[in-house]
Amino acid sequence: MRYRVRVLLLLLSLFFSAPLRAQTGTTPIVGEAGQKTFQVRNPDFKTSPHTGMTRKHWLEAAHYLLEGAFQYVKTVEDPMVFPKQPGKSYPRDGVHTPTEMLEGLCRTLFVAVPLLKENRNLEINGIKVADYYRRQLVKLTEPSSPTYVKPRAADGGPNQILVEFGGLAVSLFYAPDVLWRPLTAAQKEALSMTMLSYGDGPTVPSNWRFFNIFVLSFFKEQGYPVNEKLLLEYLDESLEQYRGQGWYNDSPAYDYYSMWAFQMYGPLWSEFFGKKHYPAYAARFQANFNDLPDNYPYLFSRDGQMIMWGRSIAYRFAAVVPFPLMGLAQEPGTNYGWMRRIASGTMLQFLQHPEFLAADHLPTLGFYGAFEPAVQIYSARASAFWMGKAFLGLLVPEGNPFWTAVENEGAWEKELTKGKVYNKFQEGSKILITDYPNIGAAEVRAWCHETVAKDWQLFRSTENYNRLSYHSAFPWQADGPNGEVAMNYVIKNQKNQWEALRLFTFKKFEHGIYYRDAVLETNDKINLRLADIPLPNGILRMDVNTSTEACQLRLGHYALPQKNGPIKREARKVKGHAVQIIDNGEYQLAMVSLSGWDHLEPINATNLHPESKESTVLNASGQFRPGQKSNVYATLMLWKKSGEKWTEEELVPVKKISQAAKGKSFTVSFRKGEAKTVRFE
Repeated sequence: MRYRVRVLLLLLSLFFSAPLRAQTGTTPIVGEAGQKTFQVRNPDFKTSPHTGMTRKHWLEAAHYLLEGAFQYVKTVEDPMVFPKQPGKSYPRDGVHTPTEMLEGLCRTLFVAVPLLKENRNLEINGIKVADYYRRQLVKLTEPSSPTYVKPRAADGGPNQILVEFGGLAVSLFYAPDVLWRPLTAAQKEALSMTMLSYGDGPTVPSNWRFFNIFVLSFFKEQGYPVNEKLLLEYLDESLEQYRGQGWYNDSPAYDYYSMWAFQMYGPLWSEFFGKKHYPAYAARFQANFNDLPDNYPYLFSRDGQMIMWGRSIAYRFAAVVPFPLMGLAQEPGTNYGWMRRIASGTMLQFLQHPEFLAADHLPTLGFYGAFEPAVQIYSARASAFWMGKAFLGLLVPEGNPFWTAVENEGAWEKELTKGKVYNKFQEGSKILITDYPNIGAAEVRAWCHETVAKDWQLFRSTENYNRLSYHSAFPWQADGPNGEVAMNYVIKNQKNQWEALRLFTFKKFEHGIYYRDAVLETNDKINLRLADIPLPNGILRMDVNTSTEACQLRLGHYALPQKNGPIKREARKVKGHAVQIIDNGEYQLAMVSLSGWDHLEPINATNLHPESKESTVLNASGQFRPGQKSNVYATLMLWKKSGEKWTEEELVPVKKISQAAKGKSFTVSFRKGEAKTVRFE
């Protein structure tokens, strides 16, 4: 309850910040059609044979992003404020607020500080960048400024200002010679009072604690008296969130925050402050960080593409920041060439996508282009620059093994061989990472158990979390009003609406099978027992409907975006089973009904997919009645690259499914002689 109240206060503070019109110079800039993507100039294919990117190119990528932001700045007096993206992001009325401007300032600073560290005389758009940020820091404390931030009231709760000040403290730690030391004593005093009023205060019990930790730590480092008792309390509570294998729990979710955020904040805090002042805490953060290489790299595809998963997906390649930070640890046995290949590959996944920057030269709120289903109400246009935290990895100096090791594909070269599937299960977090060498893709299954009724934050019950799995090659498609669903079940509820499953309870992972139970939020008489069996070319689902009430249900495969012309469709009958195949010229998806389903069909969708306006998904549909002869839904969800032919054995690799123990145990016999026994508890 205390967590709910705190975040409610956050949202209220966000939306009711004093509204201010944007100052001169913030008129949206309309770019030319076909905005150019980032180009790797003079690639170094000797050091980086896969991406051509070196440390120099990372700096150029930062400059590329910062140039877009500075097109909205005419003088050092102008706030960093951007055009609103239509939709649910704030400011919802289009009237700019001090909180929004603070986001623009602090988040673009993540991109700027590595550049300023290298060149404090940097100029962009005729503006001296260091002068600009120092002036804007001072304006935060001037009551006459439109960007003025009032100190937190004595009874004030955590809010977006705390988030931005936490980020600002990270940047101050990164480049104090450029940002902090040139300020006058009076300017420092004023800024410290404002920032500490938020840092020395309440927070949200999640990765947010680090915002307080960084503010308190920075000003302690500068000799200011701070609340050390609160600092230690937040450090202890942050460490208590560790669940092993590199993963933290973000109260209550698991997502990228659980890895990249915690595993960036801990090492950076240790490097900037902890090793000097609190070496025991720094050692604990470092020990947790050292667990990361065993599984986090496997969450990315062979070419470094990240999975669209969880909230704040607009932060995109911020997810790679732990990889360069491995260069600070220099843990023996680290494959730095693979880590950099992933990190640079993820950057290029977005920087070279034609829809990443909108016509106004700014990153969209979305995954590639703007995608409203993935946007959260706490985001403004500047929020996307949180991705700039990836560039904090440039703290690792030139000559470090992270930058000098020759790029390689790590486990994908020898460890992960074609024709097989590989699972990495994390017992503490219950996360399953699966790698598919046949197409070089990665997949993840993780926590989701949030009702729409209680999801006043409006993201944890959605497609950001409630998919059965998330895949690097197939970004999630949003649900449609007519039952269009991708990688989940939807069930017709008592309001005659299609309702997605979202209340999942993890049961176990054994013998390559991931077990969960699920119940429909609006009717607990509708429940299923789910078993996922990853295969070399897809997934076998062995699901049992244990409902005590009749229901109409649908199950969706992953979806394909339309790319070059209409998506091709094909229906087959293979070994007595219905098969549907779709092909978009890049990938093929096949869905096979082994038992339980009445009908398979490809369904076209519009404005539901993050990559294309038009998309197609394969859906299975059926009717369930308690006491019917069989309540088993056995389904194959398969994939291949386009142009490859399907054999009948690939489409129907299952020879027989035998049932025992009154529907609690099934033996799946495969045509190649293998067998798997599915045992529900």
